[in-house]
Amino acid sequence: MSTPAPSALVELLKPITWFAPMWAFACGVISSGQPAQGQWPMIAAGVLLAGPLVCATSQAVNDWYDRHVDAINEPHRPIPSGRMPGRWGFYVAAGWTLLSLAVAAALGPWILGAALFGLVLAWLYSAPPLRLKRNGWWGNSAVAICYEGLPWFTGAAVMAAAMPDRRVLVVAFLYSVGAHGIMTLNDFKAVEGDARMGIRSLPVQLGIDRAARFACLVMALPQLGVIALLAAWERPFHAGLIAALLVGQFALMPRLLRAPREQAAWYNGTGTTLYVFGMLAAAFALRPLVQGGL
Repeated sequence: MSTPAPSALVELLKPITWFAPMWAFACGVISSGQPAQGQWPMIAAGVLLAGPLVCATSQAVNDWYDRHVDAINEPHRPIPSGRMPGRWGFYVAAGWTLLSLAVAAALGPWILGAALFGLVLAWLYSAPPLRLKRNGWWGNSAVAICYEGLPWFTGAAVMAAAMPDRRVLVVAFLYSVGAHGIMTLNDFKAVEGDARMGIRSLPVQLGIDRAARFACLVMALPQLGVIALLAAWERPFHAGLIAALLVGQFALMPRLLRAPREQAAWYNGTGTTLYVFGMLAAAFALRPLVQGGL
């Protein structure tokens, strides 16, 4: 059996998708309240785990089990195009899973537990019999947790070598809920293929216009919760900054809602960027609270 070219392997692992969990991991590191001095090897290993390992594993698993859908929606991808021949897609997914667990184990029990949870969700999302992605409510929830909340938790746990502060957990959870809307935006590009293959994404279930409005709502409400919490925790500057970023998202939403399928990618590059900058602002707001034990 022929072996895939390195370029096909890189394409399968989709480096562009690594940004979100790596960013969330960095937010976890910042929000932990712990000094970075002397921790850079652990931080670097954690970034590697969040992006090029766990996230890349999820991409390989998804492409292997989605190869029939991709043959309709995106036949140029490595597996349906034949550039990743035979069962190589499965072998890469399994190998990256084991490599991820090995790195996580070296970082400590909290990190190993988080990585194991994320990897299990990655397989359940794509693989039968559960194949969570067949339903947009469950599938998008799984991805949102793995892309935002779990790496945020991991970053804070790496620094503290313990369970993160409850305020860190609450904010990470809220941004995970909001990420459900981001995942819905990503589903607009594959509506026809999903419908034909029985994948009930939210655009398939709700219709394109309703799914777009729902995505905007789900992204906005958790940010309002973060703003309220930061104001209650006496971090008014950061609360105001996140509020300003949210106003910017509101200003961009009408263009998305006029033509969701055509503008989803544009909004992911604009409105979602404001969303993730809000995550960073929240992380900096949490840092002195956790440091001071307030």
